[in-house]
Amino acid sequence: MPDKSGVQRLRNINTAILVSLDFGNGMSTERLQELQQLAASDQIKVLSVVEGKRLRPDPRMYIGSGKAEEIAQVLVDTGADMVIFNHDLTPAQQRNLMLYLDCPVIDRTSLILDIFAQRAKSHEGKLQVELAQLEHLATRLVRGWTHLERQKGGIGLRGPGETQLETDRRLLRKRVKLLKEKLTSLQRQRKVQRRSRGRSQVLSVSIVGYTNAGKSTLFNRLTRAETYAADQLFATLDTTTRKLFVPESGSVVISDTVGFIRDLPHTLVAAFRATLEETIEADVLLHVVDASSPNRDEQIDDVNKLLSEIGADKIPQILIFNKIDLIDLATSGVGFVRDEYDRISRIRLSAETGEGLEFIRQALAETVLKEPGPMDEKLADFEKVRRGSAIV
Repeated sequence: MPDKSGVQRLRNINTAILVSLDFGNGMSTERLQELQQLAASDQIKVLSVVEGKRLRPDPRMYIGSGKAEEIAQVLVDTGADMVIFNHDLTPAQQRNLMLYLDCPVIDRTSLILDIFAQRAKSHEGKLQVELAQLEHLATRLVRGWTHLERQKGGIGLRGPGETQLETDRRLLRKRVKLLKEKLTSLQRQRKVQRRSRGRSQVLSVSIVGYTNAGKSTLFNRLTRAETYAADQLFATLDTTTRKLFVPESGSVVISDTVGFIRDLPHTLVAAFRATLEETIEADVLLHVVDASSPNRDEQIDDVNKLLSEIGADKIPQILIFNKIDLIDLATSGVGFVRDEYDRISRIRLSAETGEGLEFIRQALAETVLKEPGPMDEKLADFEKVRRGSAIV
């Protein structure tokens, strides 16, 4: 059932069995741990984990008949409500698994979409989530989208000779078109806001990084904002922007954005493009990394791949190695590293304790002063925002 925004949520399902297969391409353990975190973020209790190895997915059910029998037995033994696959299933595979196991079966993309449905708070965020869900579910449509007719306020009854499935598809297409039009309008508003910031020559900074790296905690520390931050995946979905005063150099505009994750569904990348344009249009990216994660190098690569996908790979980055309070400070304390151009390129800090935040202040101040533009305009802007702006 949808809520008033049209966003779909899993209902009355809170226990699950996780299924994760190893196809010999590495990272299977890490991917399973991430799936467990995703389930916890969606308030789903995991009762059992079924693992296996295959050379390639089975075209009928993704898994073989023996593994399907094993899962069916685990369902009986645990009484779990559903099965979650750590992979993307085709519509046919999902349908065949549901028929065989006689319970709801979802894949990794559906789970991520469900988490997004819970976390989106802004009007734009809810529109983006609904659009991503509809585009993902379009190929899996069987029945059940007649609620769209009510949301549209009476867009017409079924045509002569039109089946229920055809009606649902027609309503879905109209709803998708409406959502895209609304998001396009919001995108234009963002462009106007960015153009205004560009004329004032205020440096634009976006905080990016892998989900749960501590981006929102860092944002709150820097701006004294109260953005929601929690130790869970996708705690932040809506972009939040604040003006930040940096002593000795002036003001910058800083944005907290949605966290990235490996194999992020393309429907989400497309649907959240309007939000991610804050990243695309930024002058500098603060790429936050969980320094305590054993997979931090892979997470850096995954974020950079997604930045390339949205066209933000050419923007200068400062790597922020966060959560140093969780690792051995004897080997990696607070500090920073400069590159061959004498620019601060890496910073080690703890957003939780506040240690090392002064190095971000220093890096942003140097960036502002090195940006081309009349110094008197920068100084005028400095005086204009000094009162009432957050100070690092």
